[in-house]
Amino acid sequence: MDVGGWLRNLGLDKYEAAFRENGIDEQVLRHVTAEDLREIGVATVGDRRKLLAAIADLAALSPSAEPLPPPSPAALPKTPVDSAERRPITVMFCDLVGSTALAAKLDAEDWRTLVNTYLDEASAAVSGLGGHVLKKLGDGLMALFGYPHAQENDSERAVRAALAIQRSLVEINASKRR
Repeated sequence: MDVGGWLRNLGLDKYEAAFRENGIDEQVLRHVTAEDLREIGVATVGDRRKLLAAIADLAALSPSAEPLPPPSPAALPKTPVDSAERRPITVMFCDLVGSTALAAKLDAEDWRTLVNTYLDEASAAVSGLGGHVLKKLGDGLMALFGYPHAQENDSERAVRAALAIQRSLVEINASKRR
């Protein structure tokens, strides 16, 4: 490709000498930036924009003359086995102690209200401390700390959630006695 002819076709032949003096040929042209154009004397923004658009068109039309180097091993995607990550997860189980005996003493609706209140408070305590309620079953729940994102103090937060659940139970019991 004749860079001079290319510049003439764009109506920018006044830059032909600057391109030649700076060794900008077909191979280099693909890599020219706005800063490069400014440096060789393309003073106006409009001319730089026209040249950059024309360079982009050239790159899109013709394949690169320079073959790409093979990707480095670090850039290759890892296999699923290599990308696995081992990290600890803290699992917390909690349920109402003596709930079967309590269920026998209460009306079914009162029992359901009590269990739902307990599970709501327990879920709020777990979520409030960054845990994830995995499952609610009957009068208990299973919570995970360190899922989906691990933190340094996952086990501490699980213990704090358990203590918050116990405090909630004291409040629930006090409100039921009134």
